[in-house]
Amino acid sequence: MRWGPCLLLAMSTVTPHAMAQGLDVPTATVEQLRRYTECMNLARREPARVLPAAEKWLAEGGGMGARHCVAIATLESGRHAQAAALLEAIARDMGQERPGLRAELWVQAGQAWLDAGQATNAVTAQSRALELKSNDADLWIDRGLSYAAQRAWPQAIADFDRAVGLDSNSVEALVLRAAAWRNAGDSAKALIDAGRALKMAPEHSEALLERGFALLARGDRQTASADFAKVLKLVPPGSDAARRADSGLRGELPSAATPAPAAKGDRKR
Repeated sequence: MRWGPCLLLAMSTVTPHAMAQGLDVPTATVEQLRRYTECMNLARREPARVLPAAEKWLAEGGGMGARHCVAIATLESGRHAQAAALLEAIARDMGQERPGLRAELWVQAGQAWLDAGQATNAVTAQSRALELKSNDADLWIDRGLSYAAQRAWPQAIADFDRAVGLDSNSVEALVLRAAAWRNAGDSAKALIDAGRALKMAPEHSEALLERGFALLARGDRQTASADFAKVLKLVPPGSDAARRADSGLRGELPSAATPAPAAKGDRKR
């Protein structure tokens, strides 16, 4: 999700109680839930500190709850590829149970792979998530971003299409699709998507940037400059968006790159 190349992670959208119930046994005790919740909170805040304790808990028979805590602490410690492999293993070991929870684990794995710079593995993991939860627009955006990281623009556009089809009011998906169309060389379609986004969010800086770059690509520098100037009034000086707006004012089109964050900043789960 992004979106600069994107995407990380404050992790699970699943509550600790639901995760613990799914990862261990349906009769998880109050103490098991407390330990899991505490471990996960520390894994996000102080991963280096909690990782040895989580590994000790796993060795003592902490089960999948301990495994998940180890995976998140590993991720937050910056060992993204190792964490992705751990998350995938948990999802596989759950068999056919809890499809929603398994989808979330595959999503986390995909985002970890992307953060590790391994977009191909990210696509594979995100595809597994989509097999389980194909009606989630955010998951299509996630995989679209992984395709974008590979500069596989037709595949990225197709996934953003699915996201827009599921949520026609998603400014994020429209801006990302505009960026993908721009990178694919179709400034006309980029302009349409950016315009749709701006009808819903007139001061959306990323939508303004995408419309500006689409106009610039079509030779309308004067109108494009108005969008770039508006962006500079909306964003902090020195920010990435400000730098991009400045380059647009100089008449510079960006080189092909992964779409930048559209609505939610770095995508986190």
